[in-house]
Amino acid sequence: MSNQPLLIDTDVHNGIKSPRDLLPYLSKVWHSQWLASGTGLGQPYYSPVGVLRQDAVPDDGSTSGSDPHFMVKDHVERFGFDYIVLTGQSILELSLHPDIDYANAVVSAYNDYLIEQWLTVDKRFKAAMVINHSDPHHAVKEIERIGLHPDIVEVIMCSAANKLYGHRVYHPIYEACANMNLPIAIHPGTEGRGQTGAPTASGYPSRYMEWHNILPTNYMAHVNSLVCEGVFEKFPELKVVAIEGGIAWLTHLMWRMDKNYKALRDTTPWLRKMPSDYIREHVFLTTQPIEEPENPQHLVDIIKMCRAESQILFSSDYPHWDFDHPKLALRSFPKDLKQAIMGDNAAKLYGLTRV
Repeated sequence: MSNQPLLIDTDVHNGIKSPRDLLPYLSKVWHSQWLASGTGLGQPYYSPVGVLRQDAVPDDGSTSGSDPHFMVKDHVERFGFDYIVLTGQSILELSLHPDIDYANAVVSAYNDYLIEQWLTVDKRFKAAMVINHSDPHHAVKEIERIGLHPDIVEVIMCSAANKLYGHRVYHPIYEACANMNLPIAIHPGTEGRGQTGAPTASGYPSRYMEWHNILPTNYMAHVNSLVCEGVFEKFPELKVVAIEGGIAWLTHLMWRMDKNYKALRDTTPWLRKMPSDYIREHVFLTTQPIEEPENPQHLVDIIKMCRAESQILFSSDYPHWDFDHPKLALRSFPKDLKQAIMGDNAAKLYGLTRV
């Protein structure tokens, strides 16, 4: 057995080569709609650098991230990952589709496709199952249907929503996840699409860079809601992973919530601890896209300020444009902190050990 520390990537985007690949898993009544419109929700912001890396195109010329065998060669083996967590590509936006029956059908089909076409390829593949959070009843049924699969390690939702994630309408989802010891992951990229409102509280940014810069505010809102609505008191085993939302905002949010709680705790009588304590016990963040201050030590200082050393997970965001190279990321971090982030924290969260 190797003495090398674990290396785990918690955000790898797997796609579908062709829309037809999903048809064997999808009821025939939805075939024509799926082939004609897919998820039915496009990205309103233009990115001059694209979304997918062109140097990650599989040997057969298909879309980056769509070939599991190429991903093993190009990502898992190239960098020596012990595990990667597959988080999907585009499929998350189905929660914002106006037809929840269509969204439910496609989400279930994708999950079956994921299990059969991806998780059978390599033992280092783990996955986040997708749910339609707009229909909590169906989401619970889906979690109960496949949540015990040994390679499903979390449940994933898009970060755009009509209601903040502390709202009680989502509590059945959290109960199902807690019962199966599955973390809930939240992923950005759909803000401003479908049935949700503007990406910010003050309206729509004009361009991709503005939109991308401000995504962490959505995570601040959800984490604030989860704590203040008492989700972690109600479901003390629940863990939440905020993917691609940045890190540096966490200290500010903790300080602000703790300060206000001292004066306004009567408005949240169900809370038994300081808000920051709930966050430290239940909320995890991923590195990519990590903040890059002029002095890298400042980011280390911020992490230590909020005592979040055990809450941060490495993610590469492969094969997206802002991919982080695992051998170059966190180079200036102290060795013990770097190792916790690169693998130890994720291993503990997901119950992964070296095979």
